[in-house]
Amino acid sequence: MADSIPLNPVRKNSKRIPYYNSARLSRYSSEDDPSNLDEMPLMMSEEGFENDESDYQTLPRARVNQRQSGLGWFLLGGWKVLCGSCCDCLAHICRRKKELKARTVWLGCPEKCEEKYPKNAIKNQKYNIFTFVPGVLYQQFKFFLNLYFLVVACSQFVPSLKIGYLYTYWAPLGFVLAVTMVREAVDEVRRYQRDKEMNSQLYSKLTVRGKIQVKSSDIQVGDLIIVEKNQRIPADMIFLRTSEKNGACFIRTDQLDGETDWKLKVAVGCTQRLPALGDLFSISAYVYAQRPQLDIHSFEGNFTREDTDPQIHESLSIENTLWASTVVASGTVIGVVIYTGKETRSVLNTSFAKNKVGLLDLELNRLTKALFLAQVVLSVVMVALQGFVGPWFRNLFRFVVLFSYIIPISLRVNLDMGKSAYGWMIMKDENIPGTVVRTSTIPEELGRLVYLLTDKTGTLTQNEMIFKRLHLGTVSYGTDTMDEIQSHIIQSYAQVTSQPSNGSTSGATPSRKTQTSGPKVRKSVSSRIHEAVKAIALCHNVTPVYESHGGVNGETESAEADQDFSDDNRTYQASSPDEVALVRWTESVGLTLVNRDLTSLQLKTPSGQILSFYILQIFPFTSESKRMGIIVREESTGDITFYMKGADVAMASIVQYNDWLEEECGNMAREGLRTLVVAKKSLSEEQYQDFENRYNQAKLSIHDRGLKVAAVVESLEREMELLCLTGVEDQLQADVRPTLELLRNAGIKIWMLTGDKLETATCIAKSSHLVSRNQHIHVFKPVSNRGEAHLELNAFRRKHDCALVISGDSLEVCLRYYEHEFVELACQCPAVVCCRCSPTQKAQIVRLLQQHTANRTCAIGDGGNDVSMIQAADCGIGIEGKEGKQASLAADFSITQFKHIGRLLMVHGRNSYKRSAALGQFVMHRGMIISTMQAVFSSIFYFASVPLYQGFLMVGYATIYTMFPVFSLVLDQDVKPEMALLYPELYKDLTKGRSLSFKTFLIWVLISVYQGGILMYGALVLFESEFVHVVAISFTALILTELLMVALTIRTWHWLMVVAEFFSLGCYLASLAFLNEYFDLSFITTWPFLWKVSAITLVSCLPLYIIKYLKRKFSPPSYSKLSS
Repeated sequence: MADSIPLNPVRKNSKRIPYYNSARLSRYSSEDDPSNLDEMPLMMSEEGFENDESDYQTLPRARVNQRQSGLGWFLLGGWKVLCGSCCDCLAHICRRKKELKARTVWLGCPEKCEEKYPKNAIKNQKYNIFTFVPGVLYQQFKFFLNLYFLVVACSQFVPSLKIGYLYTYWAPLGFVLAVTMVREAVDEVRRYQRDKEMNSQLYSKLTVRGKIQVKSSDIQVGDLIIVEKNQRIPADMIFLRTSEKNGACFIRTDQLDGETDWKLKVAVGCTQRLPALGDLFSISAYVYAQRPQLDIHSFEGNFTREDTDPQIHESLSIENTLWASTVVASGTVIGVVIYTGKETRSVLNTSFAKNKVGLLDLELNRLTKALFLAQVVLSVVMVALQGFVGPWFRNLFRFVVLFSYIIPISLRVNLDMGKSAYGWMIMKDENIPGTVVRTSTIPEELGRLVYLLTDKTGTLTQNEMIFKRLHLGTVSYGTDTMDEIQSHIIQSYAQVTSQPSNGSTSGATPSRKTQTSGPKVRKSVSSRIHEAVKAIALCHNVTPVYESHGGVNGETESAEADQDFSDDNRTYQASSPDEVALVRWTESVGLTLVNRDLTSLQLKTPSGQILSFYILQIFPFTSESKRMGIIVREESTGDITFYMKGADVAMASIVQYNDWLEEECGNMAREGLRTLVVAKKSLSEEQYQDFENRYNQAKLSIHDRGLKVAAVVESLEREMELLCLTGVEDQLQADVRPTLELLRNAGIKIWMLTGDKLETATCIAKSSHLVSRNQHIHVFKPVSNRGEAHLELNAFRRKHDCALVISGDSLEVCLRYYEHEFVELACQCPAVVCCRCSPTQKAQIVRLLQQHTANRTCAIGDGGNDVSMIQAADCGIGIEGKEGKQASLAADFSITQFKHIGRLLMVHGRNSYKRSAALGQFVMHRGMIISTMQAVFSSIFYFASVPLYQGFLMVGYATIYTMFPVFSLVLDQDVKPEMALLYPELYKDLTKGRSLSFKTFLIWVLISVYQGGILMYGALVLFESEFVHVVAISFTALILTELLMVALTIRTWHWLMVVAEFFSLGCYLASLAFLNEYFDLSFITTWPFLWKVSAITLVSCLPLYIIKYLKRKFSPPSYSKLSS
């Protein structure tokens, strides 16, 4: 019977459903005919348009594929791709996913399950006992730098290749690996402990023999589990019973969907009515549940009780479910488990965050490859100059090992310590309190951003709604005229209370008489206000909650009695802040919602009288329908009324014809208000009974349930009486406008991605100055096929310097056919607003920008719906907002207010990038200079592969003698923070990556070669009689040169830098006394030694100081112009 319900066609504005498309397909296919499109080539790229439909879908990729072929591609990295795809294929075969199926679950009988379901254990660990060491080593040695050191260190076990002591190679490598292993192990142990804590939480399980305690990880499908108030729900369950009298409870879902509002859940009626808890075992019942899926906002199932005649069937929807990871907020609940472990909604929706690698790390990796190439070339030259005599291959390898200091192992250590230092500085900055650095590996990314993708609600706005406007068609009320509404309400309810004495039964409806006297009589303003306010007070999903002073059970009882309806003790709970704002407003004008349960709600009039209404049906708000409705029966009169409120696009075709709605919606949207249209329809008893029968049948059908239910509800939604239009304001966060201005001036392009409707998104874009006043806004028309997208893109192409506003549906169509062209056009816009975006679409847009522009992206949001976007971006920033902490926990950086992003990028991003670039290049210079000296030394001494400095000198050089001054570069800054914020234009230079490029790298190479040559030749020219003096003079000059070079590189001195310089010099001088095997103490204390060292150091450093001075005088960088 249920499956034979006719489908009324769903209205245009509801989401397109494939079932209704069959009729349209023929029309679309004619529009999509390629011959029609030949006449209108997309001006950007005209190739390939004569092909058939399938080619359009591959057009963007076609370009890429043309390049990817041939031997060149294979050698340049194609082999990596091939190996990777083979490994993926093998992995896929090894762990082929089990197909998820629908299931029948018998209450309290896990043994009756037909299939084996996954264990209900939470596992967030990356490794296990066996994979930990190989896994960590793989993560380390997949970097060229570390692999190179491993090969060099291993070569020292071969006697013929051995140069110097083993510890000079293995100690630094061992240190780096040990630090990494310890860090990973600590993280892994923490994850293990967190998982263990969650898995060993105890729950009460109901069995035939009574209650028993079970661990969370031992719960199975079919178990009956009791969850107490404030306890986490351990698995996905169907809600069977509650201790609350009204058969419903609240749950907190902030860990699942990021929303902080409580959700109302309803127990299955059949099991809630059972007299005692143990009776769950005396009935024979089962739940049919759909297969596990991602969507946390929908569920279809049926509850069937077999042991009665006839059988009892109840349809189950999302309001009967208790998803894992949510928390019970009121009462005690009993549920039957339907999904466990990997099949729960929360695990299915968890995306594993990728390991983010900063652009600077990739650039340094490229430079180390270039250095390796130089090292090999240098070694080959040395062997060639020897004349390839004897075992030249062995000599070649010895030279490679000798020059291995060109690539210093301390590079990684210094950079990682630097990153930790920047993270510490960000968290200690008093100007941005509460900022947390969660990913310490990418602080430099903050200085390289080109695109900022931001959420709207809760990020740019406060997610605090304030009622601003009520429009009745002929008259409009703003914040300053709300007292008029209040007086009308008081007056109309005063009439009501005085009327019953005249024998009227109009109860709570003063306008009844005017309605019955025919449609021509226009209602008075007073009665229209009364109708509108009453509709707003009734049509919602808000529940008043009273803080209980007694126990749990006292809560509901205290709410029943009149004297406990005290205004100061009441808070409202709803799934949307808009609804709470509307109910608070009706309270402020005199009509207060005082109590609500599943079947009824009570309103209090200004005179204190209580009006009761029975709730017959509720149609919740969904993103597809964009509206919510409620059918209520008034207790005193028995009148049945269907109230509905929703977005203007959804309601325009439902309400009776009028000439003002569209215009007023536009006016309110331009003021930045969120609009809702409120309407009503009076139903007779027969109309309602007919509707209820059809609705219940539709709810029980297993196939296409959603469509059938929508079709039945739609039969009611016709010719409704338009009551009013409401406007609610979502206030902007503090200092959003100046912050966006700052970011725009810094050359950062801002895209706003929101799930909100187009009008609201556009007006927030204007009010926040995301789109500047003089800028034109191009609203992309809704497109549904390729031809429409083609025309609309051409229209958009002709616009210059205008902001783009596009909806998620149109965006999807454009990306399907014209991905490359669309992204190219959108990237030229100063600002882009994407509205009606799903969380996955947000992440898709981030990935598109990364692929097509190769620029760095940053995503910022505050809710669970922003997590996927934050994880996909190169740099994710989360705001601890009203919507919970989910986004801030998943982000790389967490801030408390949007305005802090200005300082985070302009000051900390700039400093981190500049400092790391200087530090990286200086550490490389330190290695290159000693390798140059080695090369000069070897070439003079007949190309012998003998080390110049041995043992401790090499280790000391890389550590105690130069480490502190070089590392003190992390305290350097080129511009004061105030300057960086005052002139955001300075940030533009950073995005070009000029602080670390092949050009700056080559300059450092030249400096190293010059200084290394001078130091070595100087020492050789000035050395006397014994070779030991060459080592003493050149090494001392080398240390002094390094200390002076640090001083030359520094732009702003810090007292710690001075301490580091003198400390290192002191360490070197003190160690001279112990290094007898390298230095002749009697020679070091003589005058000749001092003047020779001073002369060599002067020649190596003075020219560079002179060049730096001249450059600053005649061609100063932009920041030095400001600071002067």
